[in-house]
Amino acid sequence: MTLEDEARRLDETDPLPTLRGEFLVPPAPGGPHAEAAYFAGNSLGLQPRSAAVLLREELDDWARLAVEAHTQGRRPWVAYHELLREPAARLVGALPHEVVAMNSLTVNLHLMMASFYRPAGTRTRIVIEDAAFPSDSYAVASQAVHHGLDPSATVVRLRPRDGEDALRTEDVLAFLGREGGTVALVLLGGVNYLTGQLMDMEAITKAGRAAGAVVGWDLAHAAGNVPLRLHDWDVDFAAWCTYKYLNGGPGAVAGCFVHERHVRDAAVPKLAGWWGTDPAVRFRMDPDIAPPASADAWQLSNPPIMALAPVLASLEIFDRVGMDALRAKSGRLTGYLADRLAGIGAEVVTPSDPAERGAQLSVRVVDAGGLVRRLAEAHGVVADAREPDVVRLAPVPLYCTFHDCHRAAAALADLL
Repeated sequence: MTLEDEARRLDETDPLPTLRGEFLVPPAPGGPHAEAAYFAGNSLGLQPRSAAVLLREELDDWARLAVEAHTQGRRPWVAYHELLREPAARLVGALPHEVVAMNSLTVNLHLMMASFYRPAGTRTRIVIEDAAFPSDSYAVASQAVHHGLDPSATVVRLRPRDGEDALRTEDVLAFLGREGGTVALVLLGGVNYLTGQLMDMEAITKAGRAAGAVVGWDLAHAAGNVPLRLHDWDVDFAAWCTYKYLNGGPGAVAGCFVHERHVRDAAVPKLAGWWGTDPAVRFRMDPDIAPPASADAWQLSNPPIMALAPVLASLEIFDRVGMDALRAKSGRLTGYLADRLAGIGAEVVTPSDPAERGAQLSVRVVDAGGLVRRLAEAHGVVADAREPDVVRLAPVPLYCTFHDCHRAAAALADLL
């Protein structure tokens, strides 16, 4: 049996058959195959076929009802974001009143920090990972400046040990145990965008809160990728985008979590807007806000319906399949691809322990950008580069197959 035959056999016998048919897979940009082997879902997920159906319905309601669609549409717009509440809560392990779909990821992080980053006395520092996504670095530095602090002294960037690519959980816990009294906020990525490392969110949250710090998580690469238990882990807040593993479309409306101990505390300061007032009194147009005891209190403006419709379509798929089944399939795909990459001698910087990674393998190469172009043009394998030397491969379990993984490994073997 050839390696390709083995990959096809694995696809035919896998406990979770591929849902590839529910997505629009782009044509291969080159090579012998008609469809791309798409490994860039950690950058932009594929379009669910049902997204166009829901979007068309909203456009039809707009044409047919105009302003009356706010209350008379098949999914009334005035409460549209509430349709996403329960599936989003199930996705991230939250109570329904702890989540809200709104804004974009970094906007939500700023709204959360406006409420929960409250530097005082010697407790001023913000802890992030050194390989944080640049937007997070910019956001926390600007928050320090906003509070009259020096970012170079305020922002702590935790680095892996010399010669290693991933942070060790014990090193994060040791830092918090040693210097936690100076930390106001811990804000790490649940899954690191560069290495694909899955952080031990439960242990780090517990240590950060024990040290007296607020603990928030950027879940851009974790939501829809790995099972989450935000409420049970006692996370203070979290935010995520929906256009990567959640397939909500480019720049799709993001999500936010605020633990119920905060949503029920009226004393928590927050920036306010019209949609953050209680819907029961919203249209009285009162000058004073009456925030509900839910994450909705952090909303600012009425939600963009056309941007929410594709997210709703995708969440319906996740609800139907379940994160546990997807995580198990992800482990099988990523493990198979890791074995194939080891067989060709590729240098994988993602942790080798399946429990410490999501649906991503990062490979260190020479000329990452050039290699990604050649993967696409010669083999129809779509990946992405993080310059100067990392190619990221994301075998997303909703639409990637073992045969896709075979194609990626064979292409790398040819090009490396």
